[in-house]
Amino acid sequence: MSWDKLNFDWNLVRAFLVTAQEGSFSAAARKLDTTQPTLSRQVAALEAALNLTLFERVAQGIQLTETGLELMKYAQAMNESATKFSLSASGQSQKIEGSVCISVSEIDAVYRLPPVIQYLRQHEPGIELEIVVSNAVSDLKRRDADIAIRSFRPTQPDLIARKLTDEKIWLYGTPGYVAQFDDPDTLDGLQIVGFDRSTVVIDAMARLGLKVSQANFAVITKFQQLQWELAKQGTAMAIFPGQIGDAEPGFVRAFESRGPIMEIPLWLVCHRELHTSLRVRRVFDILVEMIAN
Repeated sequence: MSWDKLNFDWNLVRAFLVTAQEGSFSAAARKLDTTQPTLSRQVAALEAALNLTLFERVAQGIQLTETGLELMKYAQAMNESATKFSLSASGQSQKIEGSVCISVSEIDAVYRLPPVIQYLRQHEPGIELEIVVSNAVSDLKRRDADIAIRSFRPTQPDLIARKLTDEKIWLYGTPGYVAQFDDPDTLDGLQIVGFDRSTVVIDAMARLGLKVSQANFAVITKFQQLQWELAKQGTAMAIFPGQIGDAEPGFVRAFESRGPIMEIPLWLVCHRELHTSLRVRRVFDILVEMIAN
């Protein structure tokens, strides 16, 4: 499209259109809540910009020239488009409906998100939810998701972040399995389902005076639902946030007197559209309310 050929503005076209519809400058000025001299100048400015005569001055007032009649249909189409544009823009900012994409980890998807989804379906049925379940970090700048729950604060300036809580992370197991290790000094037979072969958990437990090694991590998986099931059936212990692990009646905390294994911040992160999209703002606020509390 050649933008340099658009050498007039919409206000001038609107002045021309309303004047033609009302039949006089004075009537058009009242319609547009302006003065007759101002309206006359706007029409004259459009005629000068187009190098055309749009109205003829006659004894009864004004009437459209043949060129003016030809341009009327385009001015009317422009007015209809402008009206639709305005209605759509105001509607998008006011209606709580449309799609919102949330990115969460596997354990958050299974154990933290269902009550949020249920609440949204009951109270905001116009919002459609897409849930991206991955332990990888979604790129909100590339719009992989609108909102994400993360265990670290983002540094990108165009992302909005709200700290939900500092999560205490505990070792969980069945009562029978945990009871086998009442003596923290004898942990040779203890098995913990690990995420990877790093020493993060080993080092964290060492700070609590709990000595374990790689031999205590015979099963490694990033799939948190499998970690959960292995701990639940008494095969091993696993590491979960207190808010999630405490809600499982089949689990108890291991080595509770030593304190949590670690603390991890929980952040809710959103693209800057939070400032302009009512539906994204609504979902963001509900996540804050239901998870932080």
